[in-house]
Amino acid sequence: MLHRDLSNPDHQTNLHLHYHLPYPSGETTNARSLFALAPTAPALFTPRDPSVHKPLTPQQVLSRRLHWVTLGGQYDWTARVYPARPPPAFPADLARFLGALFPATDAQAAIVNLYTPGDTMMMHRDVSELTDKGLVSLSFGCDGLFMIAPNKVATATATTTTTTTTTTTMDEGKAAAAADDEKDYLLLRLRSGDAIYMTQESRCAWHGVPKIVPDTCPEYLENWPAQEDGQFSAWEGWMKTKRINLNVRQMQD
Repeated sequence: MLHRDLSNPDHQTNLHLHYHLPYPSGETTNARSLFALAPTAPALFTPRDPSVHKPLTPQQVLSRRLHWVTLGGQYDWTARVYPARPPPAFPADLARFLGALFPATDAQAAIVNLYTPGDTMMMHRDVSELTDKGLVSLSFGCDGLFMIAPNKVATATATTTTTTTTTTTMDEGKAAAAADDEKDYLLLRLRSGDAIYMTQESRCAWHGVPKIVPDTCPEYLENWPAQEDGQFSAWEGWMKTKRINLNVRQMQD
């Protein structure tokens, strides 16, 4: 996925708005991978506006500056909608794999989040889709803490702006949750290979990632993408400090 789909220019990243991305050419997926670029290569990621942004090296991008890539439906993070134009095809092999595990959801769009210890994801709701089919989340690499909250409490705390209003509204939200014998939130530690399926009541729940736990990547993944034949050896150990989260959704029925 990171070799093939990250290197597909149809799949947008957080960098595309401000940078031109260098896409390696070649006959194989590995040859076209961004990991085929040497970490210490010159600043190949050139800014669209040099007066605002500086060029970046592959090391800077793949180690810290690359935060997400979208697959299939290309969500517009500014307008908070899916564009009306036909989206790129969702990777067929991923769709088959996900369909076997979660047949109730048709994989039409996904965001691949790349976390490093110190990164977080603010509490939010996924409500732009025109269907209530469940959300699929798969994680690899370092452990991450995942928080999910009932809509009553999270909505109350997330929409307040002043100190006085926050105190009052949080109390009201907590009282409502207590009346229903519900917890304010659920905190889960997700390990490499764990999956979450958010459906029914949890489909539109507030959720986020407050912490990535360092030094928790499984040993067998630590050296990825380096291979035994020496390919990508310059990137050996890259995965040791990463958590990769594949978050998949169906856009419409």
